[in-house]
Amino acid sequence: MAKIKINCTNLGRVEEVEAGLTLSEIASALNVKLPNTILGATVNNKITGLTYRVYQPKQITYFDISSTEGRRTYSRSLILMLYAAVSDVMPATELNVLHSVSRGLYCELRKGGKLYEPSLEDIDSIKSRMKELHRMGLPIVRQEMETERALELMRDMDDTERLMQQDGDIYSTVHSLEDHYVTMHGDLVPSTSYLTLFELKPYYSGMLLQAPSSQDPQTIAPMTRQDKMFATFTEFDKWCDLLNIQRLADLNDAIDKGYGNPIIQLAEALHEKKVAEIADMIAARRGSVKVVLIAGPSSSGKTTFSKRLGVQLMVNGIKPVTLSIDNYFVNREDTPRDADGKPDFEAVEAIDVKLFNEQLLALIAGDEVEIPKYSFVKGERYYDGTKLRLMPNSVLVIEGTHGLTPQLTPMVPEENKFKIYAAPLAGINFDHLTRIATTDNRLVRRIVRDYYNRGHNAEATIAMWPSVRRGEDRFIYPNQEQADVMFNSALMYEMSVLKKKAETILMEVPRNSPHYATAHRLIKFLRHFRPLDDASIPPTSILREFCGGSSFSYD
Repeated sequence: MAKIKINCTNLGRVEEVEAGLTLSEIASALNVKLPNTILGATVNNKITGLTYRVYQPKQITYFDISSTEGRRTYSRSLILMLYAAVSDVMPATELNVLHSVSRGLYCELRKGGKLYEPSLEDIDSIKSRMKELHRMGLPIVRQEMETERALELMRDMDDTERLMQQDGDIYSTVHSLEDHYVTMHGDLVPSTSYLTLFELKPYYSGMLLQAPSSQDPQTIAPMTRQDKMFATFTEFDKWCDLLNIQRLADLNDAIDKGYGNPIIQLAEALHEKKVAEIADMIAARRGSVKVVLIAGPSSSGKTTFSKRLGVQLMVNGIKPVTLSIDNYFVNREDTPRDADGKPDFEAVEAIDVKLFNEQLLALIAGDEVEIPKYSFVKGERYYDGTKLRLMPNSVLVIEGTHGLTPQLTPMVPEENKFKIYAAPLAGINFDHLTRIATTDNRLVRRIVRDYYNRGHNAEATIAMWPSVRRGEDRFIYPNQEQADVMFNSALMYEMSVLKKKAETILMEVPRNSPHYATAHRLIKFLRHFRPLDDASIPPTSILREFCGGSSFSYD
């Protein structure tokens, strides 16, 4: 047999193997060991499934569930197994994978087009079938076939069929488990034997599907109720019904028919209505609320949201006064250090919490205070005589990572605070089995903004993204439910607008870059969207913060 050279980065060396082996067989031949079961690999910086056969020299990096791509692969595979179990146990029942919430994926069932609330017995039967499928170790087969044939095999999947027809590919990738055929928009594990750990629980009117914890892949994180988050999802679902757009195929159809501008106008109107409602909530607590705290993950549009909220507050006769948490950074030498010994600017201890709270209390009491400034060049605090006093009709608006962190404002009475969580919490999904991750939504936003406004190319933005995500996991997500209200900053049309700019930027990432895998995945993701011109997007839109043309100043 012919031999080929494999540069396995996990081993840090080049080895020879027989040509034609699968990635799984190569891992065994080279005795590649990871902390957890190998789930996939990047081959020449492209994400690839373990059944892929290698005939030419390649660079291979294997990953397990501790990585982002490993978790995506496991989750996609688990959804296929759930779909097969539902189809086996409850024929003629449609599975809909809707939202990421409470450390799992919220799923609903439909019968005859109507919501069907599963009983405990239903859920137990589905879970038992999933366990049986796992024990059987059935192959999950990836096939390239003519799209017409794929459409014949995928019965009763209207949204998937329409999306495949819109893509216009002669051949399509299909995954199958026994006689269940689906498209999952990414690679899966080779068999159900890999899916060793999962949970399925009742949740609201549906079920919560849970995969292993990202922090501890050997366990499933306990479910935490997120009632405010779920209420926000429910509100978004109603907006989708109003627009008659539930899936990506619906959006593409609407754009093809020339309805792009009405969709933009209605989506923006719904945003404005929600901002106005939040301002009304603050106005209803006029006199007691003196501090409005806004938090959310990166690229959520928090800055534009705070400015639009300020306009609506003024409509209510309330004058917003902006105060930056950055002014209260401790001097550089006092900044806490992370595990690598580097300054940890994301930690709440990087802020002079004592001074911050003392000045907040003084402002609430009506006193005048001198606000500190912070030099990021020198890494030290200074004062330039800037003073601040709140008028009776004023509120402080503070936006930042730690807005909902209890340790930030421990001295400020709760009745004086109004807390808002702003993030793109929900958007339209690809189809009934594949949701669009909000992290991808935010990453595309940031890639476009960083390129045009900050001089960073896509490679640099993707490189820093894991660090950004770690900070969010530590300080933002654990405090989501502390908010008085949540604002979903997603706009269902936004990927269609960002598509052209993002694709061009992503294509600049060189193939030999370790970040090419993410760039390539995002390009494949964006190709499914019909492009939409941004001319009719209002200058106050949250999307203008990322694609340009905002009437707000971001200095």
